[in-house]
Amino acid sequence: MSGPIDLRPWAADVPDAVVSGIRGAQRVLAVSHENPDADTLGASIAVSLLVAAHGGRTTLVCADPPPAVYDFLPGVGAFRTDPEPGVDYDLLVVSDCGSIERIGEVGRCHRELIERLPRIVIDHHLSNDALGASDWIDPGAAATCEMVGLLATRLEVPLDVADGALAVALTAGIVMDTATFAHPNATPRTLAVAAALVAAGAPLSDISRRLYRSKPAAQLRLFGRVLGRLETADDGRVVWSTLTDADIAASDALAAYSEGLIDLLSQAEQAEVIFLLKEHRDGTRLSVRTRPGGVDATVLTGRFGGGGHARAAGATIPLPLEAARDVALAEARRLAAEVDRGA
Repeated sequence: MSGPIDLRPWAADVPDAVVSGIRGAQRVLAVSHENPDADTLGASIAVSLLVAAHGGRTTLVCADPPPAVYDFLPGVGAFRTDPEPGVDYDLLVVSDCGSIERIGEVGRCHRELIERLPRIVIDHHLSNDALGASDWIDPGAAATCEMVGLLATRLEVPLDVADGALAVALTAGIVMDTATFAHPNATPRTLAVAAALVAAGAPLSDISRRLYRSKPAAQLRLFGRVLGRLETADDGRVVWSTLTDADIAASDALAAYSEGLIDLLSQAEQAEVIFLLKEHRDGTRLSVRTRPGGVDATVLTGRFGGGGHARAAGATIPLPLEAARDVALAEARRLAAEVDRGA
């Protein structure tokens, strides 16, 4: 029982191997995905608190430093870009990564360590094909933080532990990945976990404001540039825009300020497929959103080796931006044309 909301019926979904792995670990390496968001950061922070509750210690690692928008997350300042040298880790926990490659430079620079450690993957991406005995993939979860909330219940760790830090971290991830419960991925279980976290003291309204209704002027200027070059095809059934490094420089913005752009574009009323192309060190980053009952976003991103969810997915296209736009647009138009919503 976690406060007035009993999560135990849903907590039965947590695999025993995950529970025993966390409970028995003493030195954990918890890794988030590159270009981190609230769900991967919140899940890793929460894992560290669960490990601490059972007497262990955790090193939090992310290839990219967490953006300033997440400074309110308790413990976010502890993230490192590399594991601590000389530490004898006994468990690797990877949170919210659709594939192990999503940990970025951490995996490339510390391949031997990553491959050697016993591993737990906790993730909610449909495209994740992790098959390890302790991997837990639940595409029915709206957020990885929803899953870790259930893990806390299985481990009998109160959701208000660490002066409410666990509740804040988990709520942030759920709010981020549901757009404050506006996306169709929010289920009764999602709402139950969120309710239990709020009952444990998580300031839902403040977290929602910080993530969705509070932006620096530079970010708004950046949004204006991208919205200003919005394009459509096929009577508005396909909508897209682009984001360049020059946009970021001209707006005096940070790369992390692009967070939220694709969701803003996805408000296009008639669009079946919405995509944003961003210049990336490995080519062009593709972010996709689609309307319920229509195109599966993972089909489009899967064409380029990516993945995600039916309504939200991403990929990296190993081409310059203009060439990537041409191939992404052709595939988007093809998929949108197959959607028949009747009269």
